Amino acid sequence: MSAFTTPRRLTLLALSLSASMLAGQAAWAQSDLAPAADKEGKVIIYSTTDTKAASPLISAFEAAHPKIKVEYHDMNSTELYNRYISEQASGSNSGDIVWSSSMDSAMRLATDYAASYESPEIPSLPSWAVWENKAFGTTYEPTVFIYNNRLIKPEEVPKTHAELAKLVESDKDRFRNKVTTYDIEKSAVGYMLAAQDSKKGESYWNFIKGVGSANLVLQSSTGTMMERVSSGENLIGYNLLGSYAETRAAKDKAIGIVYPSDYTLVLSRVAFISNKAQNPNAARVFLNYMLSKDGQDVLANKAELASIRSDVEGDNDVDGLTKKLAGVDLTPIPVDSSLLDFLKQKERLDFIKQWRAAANK
Repeated sequence: MSAFTTPRRLTLLALSLSASMLAGQAAWAQSDLAPAADKEGKVIIYSTTDTKAASPLISAFEAAHPKIKVEYHDMNSTELYNRYISEQASGSNSGDIVWSSSMDSAMRLATDYAASYESPEIPSLPSWAVWENKAFGTTYEPTVFIYNNRLIKPEEVPKTHAELAKLVESDKDRFRNKVTTYDIEKSAVGYMLAAQDSKKGESYWNFIKGVGSANLVLQSSTGTMMERVSSGENLIGYNLLGSYAETRAAKDKAIGIVYPSDYTLVLSRVAFISNKAQNPNAARVFLNYMLSKDGQDVLANKAELASIRSDVEGDNDVDGLTKKLAGVDLTPIPVDSSLLDFLKQKERLDFIKQWRAAANK
């Protein structure tokens, strides 16, 4: 090495070598798994992500690994949880990978049933998105308000939770039966988001009292909420997944979107490999692909589910959304055991009771 090599050049060289080593380790790990995964020939996935949204990822994976077929089961979160638990108890065939937007119920399953796996993609993920090398956040999906932009004037559009509550309280007759959100008893995702919201303390309960003052309309489906806001049957919805809302709004000019600036919860779909997987090597190969730059590029730019990484093309990843939404307090929900705090039976029943009282439901 030249005697005139500077400390800066040394640092850059070290970073380059480190990146090369990580890439080499990832490639080695995949190639080492490949023969056993190819021999297994398939991977079974239980997921809450609808098949249409998951199809680009499945197609890309099968093209990259033509000897491994994906058997994909699309279920709602309650069905997935109950089916998986039942199959584990009976020893029946089950999913090799669970991939769920219901972060808390996925963590409950992972606590008991996830296999430990040190994916070579872990260094490229945020630290809050990895739990004990067992459960992994795979997407970065802010929650949003949506509104009918033909019936809500631009100057009326609420930018914060407090502004939304104030808007509803200021004209209860106009907004009666016109504000919609998840039914937290029927929607696992809705319950989880409400529980996470409640960590804001008294300001959250004031918000619920405000939006509930004109009789909230409760739904278990994101699609139903978007349809009703688009038609004008409802005027505003809150706590919807931004990934779905952005996809709909791109084609439906009746829908406007707000990322609340006071705080915007960010959901990440949780994936784990079953410790009783029938196809454990194929499961590892699929998980690695889903977390890799290539797989995340497919999620971000074809499936339109924002990437958990910061190095994906375009702005539909952590770095891109952070810059795009500058001024918004993006608040990721961590993939860790704190998700279990509201799942104990008594705590859950108490929370629902308190929520219904605040919302006049």
